[in-house]
Amino acid sequence: MQIETDGLVIMEKSVGESDRLVTLLTRHEGVVRAFAQQAKKIKNSKLSATQLFSYSRFSIFKGREKYIIDEAQPIEVFFDLRRDMERLSLAQYFCELAGALAPQETEAGDFLRLVLNAMHFLCKGTRPNLLLKSIVEMRMLSFAGYMPNLICCANCAAYEADTMYFLPRSGVIYCDDCVPSSAEPMVKLSRGALTGLRHTIYADFEKLFSFSLSDQGLKELSLASEQYVINTLQRSFNTLDFYNQVKQS
Repeated sequence: MQIETDGLVIMEKSVGESDRLVTLLTRHEGVVRAFAQQAKKIKNSKLSATQLFSYSRFSIFKGREKYIIDEAQPIEVFFDLRRDMERLSLAQYFCELAGALAPQETEAGDFLRLVLNAMHFLCKGTRPNLLLKSIVEMRMLSFAGYMPNLICCANCAAYEADTMYFLPRSGVIYCDDCVPSSAEPMVKLSRGALTGLRHTIYADFEKLFSFSLSDQGLKELSLASEQYVINTLQRSFNTLDFYNQVKQS
């Protein structure tokens, strides 16, 4: 069976001297692991199209047990990501998160669109890195069926207060008057940070990347979204740990 689809290389591994095993986030087939034979040879047309972060058009043979990339033509290689270590590490995190959350053998156009847009803004440097991180984390979890309930306080239904608390394990918010005295971790959110957190999951995609926050608001937003990832999936990611190390250095 032959498949024609566009996709993003979210992981690559050398196999032997000249082949690659790549993980693709594709529009029509979701996450796919495929072999690209002779892809590391200088004169091979698949060389640039199958490297990490390359968004390419693929012709893939789907066999019983494995996928083989017959042809690949690059559309965008996001080369500028490699000019900045923090942006590079954040892009790697987006790819690893997509590999963990995007479906296999089914449509994944929303996931692909989200990551491509985030990488575009990373390359341009026109949006704060923490803003992009939170958008990708919250929206991708929502796509995967883990959308939190941020509409109002889980106890009194208050829409907002000067301070509200997000519980990343439960995926709900409480106002200052109703916050429970439980051992569950909580993230304190100002009005701006709560508005931003709501925007990441409820906004139309066309407006998803079009908001701003103060530096403090970004820190609160980033902490909330990161804790939601870790608590929801019950794990961290090596690329996330590395990004945080780079950011602090």
